[in-house]
Amino acid sequence: MHELQDIVSQEVVLKDIVSECLELAKKSVDAIEVVVKKTRGISVSVRKGVSEYIEFNNDGKLFITVYNNNRKGCAVSTNFSISSIRRTLQSAIMITHFTSSDRYSGLPNYDTLAIDSTLNLDLLHPIIFDINIAADLAISAEIAAYNFDKRIINTEGVAFDSHFSSIVCGNSIGLLNGYSSSLHSLSCCSVAKEKTCMQRDYAFSISRKITHLDSSEHIGKESARRSIDRLFPRKIKTTKSPIIFSSEVAPSLFYNFISAINGDNVYKKSTFLLNKLGKNIFPNFLNIKDYPHISQGLGSKPFDNEGVRTKDNLIVDKGRLISWLLDSYASCKLGFDSTGHAGGVHNLLIEGSGELDLVNLLKYMGKGLLVTELMGSGVNIITGNYSRGVFGFWIENGMIKYPVSEITISGNLKEIFRNIIKIGNDINKNSIIQCGSVLVSEMQISGL
Repeated sequence: MHELQDIVSQEVVLKDIVSECLELAKKSVDAIEVVVKKTRGISVSVRKGVSEYIEFNNDGKLFITVYNNNRKGCAVSTNFSISSIRRTLQSAIMITHFTSSDRYSGLPNYDTLAIDSTLNLDLLHPIIFDINIAADLAISAEIAAYNFDKRIINTEGVAFDSHFSSIVCGNSIGLLNGYSSSLHSLSCCSVAKEKTCMQRDYAFSISRKITHLDSSEHIGKESARRSIDRLFPRKIKTTKSPIIFSSEVAPSLFYNFISAINGDNVYKKSTFLLNKLGKNIFPNFLNIKDYPHISQGLGSKPFDNEGVRTKDNLIVDKGRLISWLLDSYASCKLGFDSTGHAGGVHNLLIEGSGELDLVNLLKYMGKGLLVTELMGSGVNIITGNYSRGVFGFWIENGMIKYPVSEITISGNLKEIFRNIIKIGNDINKNSIIQCGSVLVSEMQISGL
């Protein structure tokens, strides 16, 4: 294990860098915000038992934002020397001479800042960056995939990543705080072949703690199973049908929702949910909550990218939208308080009926489409129009009949959200948006 004290010492060094920058800016700007991040880690990819690449990284970035007469200037540097800090600061100040005055620009309110935050979210579990250990994990997953079935003829690579980061945020009104975290992942993509048909699919696991990753054997076998299940897909006729978004792809629906209620899109009036605050947009059994303080949570953090304290947020209550996602600028524009979402959501929990696993959800649907992969980016957040290429499985009598491909599903997100009738309990833990499979009563399917 890395000595945690070394990482704590790194955090202290970063705080010194931020303090130095704040001190240099005292007489030059009205206000300043400084964020510095340092990341170290290793990435290893293997294929057919041979390492394709091994990458060590030791990266750092310094972000300086200054305000003079309500004019904003930003500059970034990867060099933490005093001379570089001075040049970066001067660049940010120079930019303010060419930007327009904006009365909404400025630092967050002092009362919202994580001045004295001492939350222990248990985010830091680093490991020794050992190439052999990393390669052995990846090779074990690949071997498990090959051994699963003779139809697995290749992999598109098995990758192991391990990184830890320290981030410190400070500003000219008293904030100087930081935290450190780690993240580990293992993924495998298998290629199956039978006769003239070839298909590929993948499995992966992400965790703050390496011992909480799924086993390499499980990841290899799961990727192999999924690839084989996809063999010999069929086309289906154009129709309207119930659709289940599997728990691997269901979070994408709610990423669209997050984008639609993001404060930037709201004040720019570029969202299909513009006038929906306080109104029902989901069925009344559905709640959406953001929990930034879950121990070891993938999205947990004590403060957002501006240093604003994070807190639990109820976003959708019994289907009703009750909160936008706001940073300090958007909150000023819209006349609300910051919700601590500069940088996005944290651990978003989609709470629905939740009593059915995927097997029973398929039985509940009876006949329809199970979507397991989404392709393309045909989503218009301004209108809500939705169109995506998909791969999946046709369901009859609650059972998988055959795989399907070369089809498109479409609709409007307003209707899709309203037409959610069940959410499964098979929660995807590899995403900061945690939800089970989602059953939508009807969508357009374009095929033959």
